[in-house]
Amino acid sequence: MVFFKIMKGPNLIDLRFAKRLKRLRKQADITQEELAVKTKLSTTFIGLIETAKRRPSLASLRKIANALKVRIRDLLVD
Repeated sequence: MVFFKIMKGPNLIDLRFAKRLKRLRKQADITQEELAVKTKLSTTFIGLIETAKRRPSLASLRKIANALKVRIRDLLVD
């Protein structure tokens, strides 16, 4: 059973999102592991998102935004 699919390569939008997420996580002063616990997502998945190798679903975006105490829009737009 495959739980996720690795993308062929990140595009500019993926890279910007990854950078934004990492910046917001660091501003919140939490580690990838702490974000994973707060969101009930795996640390591996958080790392893949932050390296633009995976795209989160809307449900995952909600969890991440809630954990970081930001709006989903803050994750998607500069």
